Amino acid sequence: MPLLPNDASPVGDLLPDLISLRRDLHAHPELAYEERRTAGIVASALRLLGLEVCEGVGGTGVVGTLHCGDSAVSDPQGQRSRSVGLRADMDALPLVELGQRPYTSRHAGKHHGCGHDGHTAMLIGAARQLARTHRALGLTGSVHFIFQPAEEGLAGAARMIEEGLFERFPCDSVYALHNWPDLPLGHAQTRAGPIMAAADRFDLTVRGKGGHAAQPHHTPDALLAASQLVVQLNTIVSRRIDPNESAVLSVTRMEGGHSHNVLPAEVKITGTVRSFDADTQDRIEAALRDTAQGIALASGTTVAVNYQRYYPATINTAAEAALALDAAEAVGLQARMAPRAAFTSEDFAFMLQRKPGAYLWLGQGGGDFGSEGSFALHHPCYDFNDEALPLGVRWFCEVAARALARPAVV
Repeated sequence: MPLLPNDASPVGDLLPDLISLRRDLHAHPELAYEERRTAGIVASALRLLGLEVCEGVGGTGVVGTLHCGDSAVSDPQGQRSRSVGLRADMDALPLVELGQRPYTSRHAGKHHGCGHDGHTAMLIGAARQLARTHRALGLTGSVHFIFQPAEEGLAGAARMIEEGLFERFPCDSVYALHNWPDLPLGHAQTRAGPIMAAADRFDLTVRGKGGHAAQPHHTPDALLAASQLVVQLNTIVSRRIDPNESAVLSVTRMEGGHSHNVLPAEVKITGTVRSFDADTQDRIEAALRDTAQGIALASGTTVAVNYQRYYPATINTAAEAALALDAAEAVGLQARMAPRAAFTSEDFAFMLQRKPGAYLWLGQGGGDFGSEGSFALHHPCYDFNDEALPLGVRWFCEVAARALARPAVV
């Protein structure tokens, strides 16, 4: 049974404005740490609800706090009321939008191709719903609505934490969702433990001397060494990692040379590694460095290695994953445990390193929303499915109610 009865918390009247808001955000996408217009809209919407609002958290982040009941008072035993954080990401992608809609991006090279416009609209909707119903429903505690910048590769979550997010806005647990085109509309999944992978980036620079292509014996061949290195890198997971573990190493870029008759002096290789376990991460990085050193020694070149671990694995705590699924089922979603984690990454992982919590996939696929239908995340024609808006609003509200209803903590 839902903690918030369906007939006590209708959200249908919120939808026209939320759809309009979502499409406005889609038409005006902003990249990481540039979300000033979006943050202003969010802050204004939260202030109109009477929430305490703090701007500029982690650059362009916004946090709005709703105090429910006697949330600021501890009981005689020293226990305090519960608090929960609900997070949405706000940034767009540096991607040209190819979709043809009335609200297509008005800014060349910027596109809400991952649905963060929808996430932002859903969390604003949840704030509106809880602000008008929490008294009637007898909720007690604090809900922190966390609107995060820079999820797409620049670690806005980490920056918010570094600037005191959880000291300024204490949370007993934190929750987030992501629209998931691979799941049908009305479905939801999550799991205890890893749900999204750690993301690493490597940049390798192979250097020889450069020379005439007709006289390869006079110079170490950086291009040949780089080609051998690419082949060897693609054996690391299959030959250096336990088959029972999951990992991916992909070389995504190789650059070198400008002429048909010149051996280049330098070749650059870029790629990514995805994994779910820190030990696996360590072994892959060590193997990559060993492989680079071995190729350099064999070819007479040098190989510089820059290896960056930019996002950790997103790891749900068991109790909170169960709460997230129960909340999804309670609001009418077909909820089940995700059979496996995804190799995509998510910087909500930084928040889950600090607090118990869970990350949910909310289905938005399987239907023809708009003339172009459903596209994958990060596709140039992707669009968020507005039919998912009420589902996300109700899930956020149900999660908050259940989290606040837990026994108080010392």
